[in-house]
Amino acid sequence: MERLTPAELKDLITSVFSPSIRDKRLLIMVDVPDKTSPDNLKWQMRRSLAADWFHQLKLVKDELHFEQVDILYYQNVHNNNADLPEIGYFCQDDPAALNMTTLKQNGVAVNFAELLSKTQLVIAPTQFSATAPLKLLAKQHQFRAATMPGFSPEMIPALRLDYNQINQRVTTIKQLLDDATAMDIIFSVASGNQHQVHFDLRFRSGHASGGRFPDAGTAGNLPSGESYIVPYEGETGEKSESSGVLPVQFEDEIVLYQIEENIAQKVISSGRFSVQEAQKIQQEPAYGNIAEIGFGVLKDFGVNPTGEILLDEKLGLHIAFGRSDHFGGRVGVADFTSPENVVHIDRIYIPETQDQVIPEKVSLTFDQGQTKILMENNNYTIF
Repeated sequence: MERLTPAELKDLITSVFSPSIRDKRLLIMVDVPDKTSPDNLKWQMRRSLAADWFHQLKLVKDELHFEQVDILYYQNVHNNNADLPEIGYFCQDDPAALNMTTLKQNGVAVNFAELLSKTQLVIAPTQFSATAPLKLLAKQHQFRAATMPGFSPEMIPALRLDYNQINQRVTTIKQLLDDATAMDIIFSVASGNQHQVHFDLRFRSGHASGGRFPDAGTAGNLPSGESYIVPYEGETGEKSESSGVLPVQFEDEIVLYQIEENIAQKVISSGRFSVQEAQKIQQEPAYGNIAEIGFGVLKDFGVNPTGEILLDEKLGLHIAFGRSDHFGGRVGVADFTSPENVVHIDRIYIPETQDQVIPEKVSLTFDQGQTKILMENNNYTIF
């Protein structure tokens, strides 16, 4: 298993967080399997990797001027971006063998929010993404967090990239998204058909996630390298103008979502996955909310997909359904039928994940009607 050395971890912490003398405590937080979400090999490896980072960082904590480095285990929340539990545990058991039964037996329980209020820097290599709750909690408690859902040893090379260069690219895209009032995407599919979606970007600003979190109250993914925006969701009383047909490939089936007012109102394709997605939209309307349009830039830095969303979404265009409040939107936990149903699901448009759907053209429209092409045939035209 590829590892980061203590020196590399020190450099990574310095690059990502730019620690100051006020930063005294770093917390690594890791979720643990239970009967509902059973363990798997990648999860075990991630917990072992997190424990290794914990021990390595303790070796260099004085060089980083930290007083304390901790690792906290907690019960997984069963879905990406669901709210965190109230209780976490300090535990010295073998992390690869941990489950909730042994954690409760052998761990020392602590209040999650209270611990976060005393922490300045957080790293979260988890099975289920904690990005949404940590974004909100970071603002409340003024810590900084690097979230790493689905992180695997194959992603370690992406932690060695020059994040200053990456930050320049994502900032360029963010500035374009800030100024744009609309986005149009034309997709071509293997059948020869084209589908188009118009996204309403009024009343919205873009966000840049360049893998650097020097400011208190911020949180985001690591590895990183994306800019993203939440389409307008109609909260001002004026209807969202987002509309069209959005194709998403599930195995060899293309599911077609009919988008109206920024919501997938129905599925107009047929097939096993089309039926499943139509049922999800009907049973959980918030699932159909278009929550994010993101643009990853790491492909041009030689990064290859790993099969994990955390990294793969940073390679190109991705569009998410579900929760958006952690990205500046309005759809949050209360909009779902229960906290257990909260999702933020990214659909990634790169050949390795959707080889039958190609973003043929992505164009932006600005206030005075000017347009700018951002991507053609799944490649950026602005760099």
